[in-house]
Amino acid sequence: MLNIFTLANGRLFQEEIESLEELSKFQPIWVDLESPTLEEKRWIKQYYGLSIPEDAMDEDIEESARFYAEDNGEIHIRSDFLVADDDEPRAVRAAFILNLVNDDLRSKGILFSIHDEDVPVFRLLRMRARRAPGLIEDAKEVLLKLFDADAEYSADTLEGIYDELEKVSKKVLSGRVTDAIAGEALAAIARHEDMSGRIRRNVMDTRRAVSFLMRSKMLTAEQFDDARQILRDIDSLDSHTAFLFDKINFLMDATVGFININQNKIIKIFSVASVALLPPTLVASVYGMNLKFPELEILGGWSYPYTVSMMIASALVPMWYFYKRGWLS
Repeated sequence: MLNIFTLANGRLFQEEIESLEELSKFQPIWVDLESPTLEEKRWIKQYYGLSIPEDAMDEDIEESARFYAEDNGEIHIRSDFLVADDDEPRAVRAAFILNLVNDDLRSKGILFSIHDEDVPVFRLLRMRARRAPGLIEDAKEVLLKLFDADAEYSADTLEGIYDELEKVSKKVLSGRVTDAIAGEALAAIARHEDMSGRIRRNVMDTRRAVSFLMRSKMLTAEQFDDARQILRDIDSLDSHTAFLFDKINFLMDATVGFININQNKIIKIFSVASVALLPPTLVASVYGMNLKFPELEILGGWSYPYTVSMMIASALVPMWYFYKRGWLS
C-alpha cells in the first residue's frame, strides 16, 4: 500500500496512490509505504529517484547501518515501534529516508517510511495531524512527531500494565491464594514482565533515533527543543519501568511464596496423619501377635471392642496434642 500525505492549512491529508501517474498530482511531505510491492517501489524510484534498500526492514542488521547519512544527503533511520497486542506483542521495524539537501531529486523535503504492517503510532499521528492544525510543518516534524507519539504510546502501555498489576496484587495479597489463583497470577505477571521488557527496549531504540536526529544538525531550534523534550519523557519512562520491574519481582516472589505455603500445608497434613497413626498401628501389631493376653481372656467377647477402642484412643490423643499446639491449622 502506497499512501502520500500532503500539507494544507496546517493539516495532513492522506491520498492512496494506485498508479505512477497519480504521484505527479500531489506534492507530499510524507510518503508511507506499508508492505510495498515491487511495482510500488519502482514508482518511487522512477518519479522521486529514490532507491529503497532491499534490507530496509531486516531485523538482523548491524548497528552502524541503522542510523547513517548517504553521500547524496539522504538520512537513513531504522527504528522499531511497539505493538502492544495482548495476544502477540511485538516490535515492527520501520525504515525512514529523508533528503533535505539534494535539489536534483524530487524527493527533497519528503519523508519516506517503509514498514511491513500498520502500527498504532502511525495511526495516532495520522489522526492527530488531521484534527490539529499547525501540528506538522515539514517532513522533519513528521519524523519527530512519530517518535513523540511512540514515547507517549509506551507511556500509555506502562499505565495499563500498572493497572493490571494492581488487580493481580489484590488477588495475591488477599490472603486466600489457591493454587488456581496463583497460577493465573503467575501467568499475568509473566505477560506483564515481557511487555515491560519490550517497552524498555522500544524506548531505548527511540532515544538512539532522536539522538541521531539531534546530532545530524538538520533540526531547527524549535525542533531541537522538541527533541530534547522527547528525551526527557523517555528518561521518565526509564524510571517508571524500573519501578514496574520491582513490583513485578515482588509479586512474583509473593505468589511463589503462597504456592510454597499451600504445598507445605499439604505435606504437614500427611506428616501429622502418619505420626497420629503410629500408636494405633503399634496397638494393632501387639494384639495381633500369636500370644495370650490376660486382659483379653478376662474380657472374652469384649476383647475385640476393647482393642479397637485402644486403637482409636491412641490415635485421638496425639491428634488432640497436635491441635493444642496449632499444628493442624
